[in-house]
Amino acid sequence: MNSEISKPVPRPGILDIAAYVPGKEGAPGVARVYKLSSNETPLGASPKAIAAFKAAADELERYPDGQATELRKAIAEVNGLNAANILCGNGSDELLGLLCHVYLAPGDEAVITEHGFLVYRIQIMGAGATPVTVKEKDCTVDVDAILAAVTDKTKMVFIANPGNPTGTYVPVSEIRRLHAALPKNVILVLDAAYAEYVRRNDYEAGLELVSSNANVVMTRTFSKAYGLAALRVGWMFGPAEIVDALNRIRGPFNMNSAAIAAGAAAMRDQAFVETAVAYNLMWLDKLTSALEAIGLKVTPSVANFVLIHFPDVDGKRAVDADDLLTSRGYILRAVRGYGFANSLRMSIGPEEANRGVIETLGELMGRAA
Repeated sequence: MNSEISKPVPRPGILDIAAYVPGKEGAPGVARVYKLSSNETPLGASPKAIAAFKAAADELERYPDGQATELRKAIAEVNGLNAANILCGNGSDELLGLLCHVYLAPGDEAVITEHGFLVYRIQIMGAGATPVTVKEKDCTVDVDAILAAVTDKTKMVFIANPGNPTGTYVPVSEIRRLHAALPKNVILVLDAAYAEYVRRNDYEAGLELVSSNANVVMTRTFSKAYGLAALRVGWMFGPAEIVDALNRIRGPFNMNSAAIAAGAAAMRDQAFVETAVAYNLMWLDKLTSALEAIGLKVTPSVANFVLIHFPDVDGKRAVDADDLLTSRGYILRAVRGYGFANSLRMSIGPEEANRGVIETLGELMGRAA
């Protein structure tokens, strides 16, 4: 026994991981705060989901269904899928983590893109593997850059489609080209957290590609369009072999009963989702046009947020905008950690918040909104 070791020590690599830092929550001293930093829906959750959540309180003494049967059934029915190919989790974050811990090991590599979701890097490194970051092109995933980074060590490729914090997307033709060129032992992970918001003819979340291949999975979330961020509900659609492997190590009761019930009710209330999507599309267009009119650059987005780029001019940089907006109760997300030192990400919020941000940034830029 080594007597020189005086305390527990994490295994090599763990302390090299930069912990995920969420956006700020409040603005001290401001009476009314609008949190536009986490891409939450301003319409809240479906009344049917809320009712299901409340009903779950009658049986708090009972363990939840360890298979999340009712939730998987609802997802399968609405999307025309086989429930056996669906795995539910404590947010899609848990499922991304399970994928890494089952299929990655020290010496392996996983490809991510420069503006991709920070959790990919965290989970890859947590599994002892090495993240390989490739450049994007015009804030959009570059398929050729990904393929050029694939080696014999590559075991996974992560793509957020649409991307966060960019809001851009990769057409299905490019996703298929990428998959066709990947080795059969490499898993293509399609993170479609914002898929519900996309209304483009050349976009697919990944259902068809998963259905016809053994090395593709798609993850989704209830935290955005469904308004269940507080409950942490996510799901994965994948080949039976991958679902089986992840089921072997996931927690036996990884989802609570309220989340399962509310998620199933929310999934079945597609009319509510369509209302949320219609509201988002309206304000996505209005907000983009208004911000561009006052002299700001906005990355074209198909999600429920916009990435706003500020001029490199004293008093008009992102940090200046952030300070001014916060002083008035508008909380946006600084995205330095995603490679955008002079930009802010803004979630589509309630009308009064959207108009308030436009007016405030108009003042910052010296132009009437």
